[in-house]
Amino acid sequence: MPKQVVRLGRSSGEPVGEARDMALDIVSYGRRGPGGRLHLGPDEIAQVQRTVGRTPEVMVKVSGGARDIGGAKAHLRYISRHGKLPLETDEGLVQQGRGAAREIVTDWQLELCRNQYKPKPAQGQRDTRAKLVHNIVLSMPAGTPPEKVLAAARVFARENFALQYRYAMVLHTDQPHPHVHLVVKCEHEFEPGKRLYIRKDTLRQWREQFAALMREQGVAANATPRQLRGQVRKPYRDPIHHRLRALRAFAQLPVAEREGRRAPKPSTMMRQKLAGVLRRLTAGPSASDAGEMKMRSTRQEVLADWHATVGMLRRQGETRLAAQADRFTERMPAVQTDDQRLANGWREQVKHQTLRPRDIKSPEPKFR
Repeated sequence: MPKQVVRLGRSSGEPVGEARDMALDIVSYGRRGPGGRLHLGPDEIAQVQRTVGRTPEVMVKVSGGARDIGGAKAHLRYISRHGKLPLETDEGLVQQGRGAAREIVTDWQLELCRNQYKPKPAQGQRDTRAKLVHNIVLSMPAGTPPEKVLAAARVFARENFALQYRYAMVLHTDQPHPHVHLVVKCEHEFEPGKRLYIRKDTLRQWREQFAALMREQGVAANATPRQLRGQVRKPYRDPIHHRLRALRAFAQLPVAEREGRRAPKPSTMMRQKLAGVLRRLTAGPSASDAGEMKMRSTRQEVLADWHATVGMLRRQGETRLAAQADRFTERMPAVQTDDQRLANGWREQVKHQTLRPRDIKSPEPKFR
């Protein structure tokens, strides 16, 4: 299959391609090696300032995709709230109403994509059919002006997909964090056989690009790997996140307010996962120890790179920023595996009686 090259051209004079990647990769600063650098450029210093200043981080993720026309229509209907919200297309048109999803799918000629006619796998088997569309989410933290998120998303979509891949987008403001749902057709419009492939490196580049576009809108935004910020926890999928948030909110209510109210039902997936955690904890050392060792090794590498960056800042006279970076690394949270985090959360939930021991199909462990 031909390799897909994602365009990341900019008109603002910011680094592009490899130069841009280097400017936004703090971890590379400490790896001097042959030809290594001992000097930070202005863009690199600005990146360090944003990171240690805890500038809000953008989020760009692929939330799924459709492998047939029915799935594409269903997702377009969902993000448009069944026609209540306007869908913007790559042609600058605004589609709204119950028939908008059908009109977009017809205009994109998805029925001509051969992959959708492959047989659907049996239940429980992996679906190997190629996707017709990718579902992408561009999001900013709560308090960000929604119209600026939409403006940045428009430029993002135009620079990466215009005249190559058809797309449609819609702005959502029903949650505290404004976000744009972007649906992109996978097949190239003018080059048969060419498809849009989204790799991990693609997502990293997209995050950096979207953060730069938000800054052009006058909104402070950053894009750094979570490990560089001292975060080791991977985000849960949205339904799990909402369920856990509801449980935490209920646990924080005063006892008087909780009386007479039904506690949110714990997630089935989380209950099963927690049962496995409890079994592993009662069994003693396990594979989770190897995971913790790997996380601690990664943290040590990150700290070494930060210390090298601090050294370069001091040599360049950026003593104040170097001190901020030192404090930033000192305040990084302790490394903790998912098993440890879930076990601690279970203790807290039992304490507040929102998750009872009998909800877990496993004997209560004796924590050491």
